Amino acid sequence: MRLRHPDGSTVHLAYCTNVHPAEDLDGILAQLARYAEPVRRTLGADRLGLGLWLAADAAAALAADPAALGRLRTDLAARGLEVVTLNGFPYRGFHDPVVKHAVYRPDWTTSDRLRYTLDLARVLAALLPEDADQGSVSTLPLAWRTPWEEGHRDAAARGLDRLAAGLAEIADRTGRTVRVGLEPEPGCVVETTTEAARHLAGVDTDRIGICLDACHLAVGFEDPAEALARLDAAALPVVKTQASCALQARDPADPATRAALAAFAEPRFLHQVREAAAPGQAPQAVDDLDEALAGGLPGRRPWRVHFHAPLHADPAPPLTTTRPQLEATLAALLGGDHPRTTHVEVETYTWGVLPADRRPEGPAALVDGIAAELAWTRDQLLALGLKEPAL
Repeated sequence: MRLRHPDGSTVHLAYCTNVHPAEDLDGILAQLARYAEPVRRTLGADRLGLGLWLAADAAAALAADPAALGRLRTDLAARGLEVVTLNGFPYRGFHDPVVKHAVYRPDWTTSDRLRYTLDLARVLAALLPEDADQGSVSTLPLAWRTPWEEGHRDAAARGLDRLAAGLAEIADRTGRTVRVGLEPEPGCVVETTTEAARHLAGVDTDRIGICLDACHLAVGFEDPAEALARLDAAALPVVKTQASCALQARDPADPATRAALAAFAEPRFLHQVREAAAPGQAPQAVDDLDEALAGGLPGRRPWRVHFHAPLHADPAPPLTTTRPQLEATLAALLGGDHPRTTHVEVETYTWGVLPADRRPEGPAALVDGIAAELAWTRDQLLALGLKEPAL
């Protein structure tokens, strides 16, 4: 969906297709028919944006085959769908039975990550609508935090330099601008906006910036306005934002709260947990919800869990979500005189691993859930003064 900011900018609202398990062109086209177009129809929108996830093999195949790329573009247009952003964080196998730390490999110390990201940029340059100013690709925040030594830092810096050069070459050849945003995430080398400013000093900020994920920001107990001020001071642009909510437990020592949290501990994805900091200290941290529940955190202060919860729906009490922090993030990014980003991607990829009583049963239920999240986000943006363009 497109909305108009008061300053005249077009803001693109999309949902991320990494919620769907498809890793080749036929699977991607099937998901457009089964999910994306029905979401658009449910919303009554004439055009729906997708944050398309392409696994590495699919991205390479599309980048090398103009006919296949044309087939995808034609199908998107026929279904009233458009793409201005790609999710390039998971490399492949995002719906394997166990993903966990594998999602961070290959990282930015490797040529595979560079090759994949440039394939995505080439694909996106071909998919962008003619009237879109630019495209965006989100990627992992360099690497998982271990191992990370001098040689890793130097290799990643070289990779980002080559990325910037490759993006410039794509722009020169196609006339389309694609920027890449590194996405700070708990447990990674770049976990917070403070670390983004430190580790990304010197990157080509015309081509490379930040993908600000509201769930990750909240898990780190970062204030959105202060986070944006840090990025400003480092001259790091917000290439895109991901509208997402974390799971929150106000009293993790309470037995009922712990029982409710246990229902969200599942084997596929990593669910990093942070306990709110005592004054003058940093949040306490563990790498997964199982570890936290087994005593890895003291439980004296609220927990936030890296579990992307549906934006529009509260979990069963006594759990809540960080929806207020998402609202604050959207306001900080889009409530001012000018938008800090024009790409907003709803990224709830965890529908299939929600507790059984909250999990959508069948495609129609998932369509309804995704549409409800998009409607909630659209309403938030309208409340900030954005408007839907006249048909």
